[in-house]
Amino acid sequence: MSRTTMHPHTDLQINGKPVPSRSGSRFPVTDPATGEVIAMVADGTSADAMAAVDAASAAARAWAATAPRERARVLLNAFDLMTERAEEIARLISRENGKAMPDARGEVAYAAEFFRWYGEEAVRALGSVAMAPGGANRIMVLHQPVGVCLLVTPWNFPAAMATRKLGPALAAGCTAILKPASATPLTALAIGDILNEAGVPPGVVNVVPSRSSGAVVSAMLHDARVRKLSFTGSTEVGRKLLHEAADNVVNTSMELGGNAPFLVFADADLDAAVDGAMIAKMRNGGSACTAANRFYVEASVADAFSRRLAERMAALRVGPGTDEDSEVGPLVNEETVDKVDTLVRRAVEDGARVLTGGSRPERTGCYYTPTVLTEVPSDAAILREEIFGPVAPVVTFETEDEAVRAANDTEYGLIAYVYTGDLARGLRVGEALEAGMVGLNRGVVSDPAAPFGGVKQSGIGREGGHDGLLDYMEQKYLAVQW
Repeated sequence: MSRTTMHPHTDLQINGKPVPSRSGSRFPVTDPATGEVIAMVADGTSADAMAAVDAASAAARAWAATAPRERARVLLNAFDLMTERAEEIARLISRENGKAMPDARGEVAYAAEFFRWYGEEAVRALGSVAMAPGGANRIMVLHQPVGVCLLVTPWNFPAAMATRKLGPALAAGCTAILKPASATPLTALAIGDILNEAGVPPGVVNVVPSRSSGAVVSAMLHDARVRKLSFTGSTEVGRKLLHEAADNVVNTSMELGGNAPFLVFADADLDAAVDGAMIAKMRNGGSACTAANRFYVEASVADAFSRRLAERMAALRVGPGTDEDSEVGPLVNEETVDKVDTLVRRAVEDGARVLTGGSRPERTGCYYTPTVLTEVPSDAAILREEIFGPVAPVVTFETEDEAVRAANDTEYGLIAYVYTGDLARGLRVGEALEAGMVGLNRGVVSDPAAPFGGVKQSGIGREGGHDGLLDYMEQKYLAVQW
């Protein structure tokens, strides 16, 4: 396996090769810290998407028949390559989406782990054999790859969301078309190059950047050969894709929006709670579906918690993600900055108080100052919408039941955080919270070995862990008599 330096191309990747868009058109990728165009990337069309489906379909039978140990070898090769090139990939991520370099490095390490985990997991897609209760036959259950997969990823974690889907898909024996967000296609193309170098056969992984996301994805969903859709993005778009997937009854996995509550009880270690809040809120500058969105703090400690949190937020260094001393980079675009600013201004108009931040800094780029709000009204829009920015609204509560009711008062249910010194309370509240994941005295829960996903309108299915592998497989039951 070669160890050449990574230079991601800017064409589509179809059937193992870089190819231009059939339309010949390209779209700009910009650095949100400066507005500078850093690349012009091929703009995939529906015809290009169909060529990718052709390639994935042609490669599907042979890849499904490839020995699990060989699929594992390819994924472990990809882990090694990604780890060796971690700094290059981190800088690419930072240029594309503005992420501060410490966050970008953390993302690359996390993303690579999906290749290692599923490299190890590829040999464990075990079936079962049991005697039927009536004794007439055996019940044999096999796990088989679902087939050609369409993987649609967001801009905020362009490496991790790609590998979290590609790892289990390849381990299961599926072929894939990766459709990255148009804001961050370079990272996806770099990962495609790494997989090619790691030994993925032509056609097994295809990458189709496009500005015409709706048309391109729809074309693939309506091709009968595409049997799986895995999407990470907003609930609004997820609903539309579920409607489209229904036309061909496509197997779907949906990792959608979040509105994570962060509960702090009076018996919590406040220093640990503030440390956890900084991680849960400020990972990727708040632009994460797992970001703490609403802080519910028991009234007796609310002032102390809010003051300490504001001090920590105010001390964060804001600047271009590629600057080594920056801790908070820009948001991805002006539209996102405007949304965050509007939510904050409306909360203040409704009675919220700004402890720190609350405005755009006077500098070029898509920045927003790290912000802490207190006295936030319970009906404020900022508590209903996914902020996707560096803003922490704090609300007080008096009782455990009140805190749980407020935390569950949302259509979302991805993740929740609980800080308490009482283990019994922590487990009790954790069970009562309507969320697919709960961090108990922890500000981060993501782990390639654990099932990641939500309930309610935060999604369907699980990524990560053994469950993530099974999401790319179908069960086949054979009634056997011997």
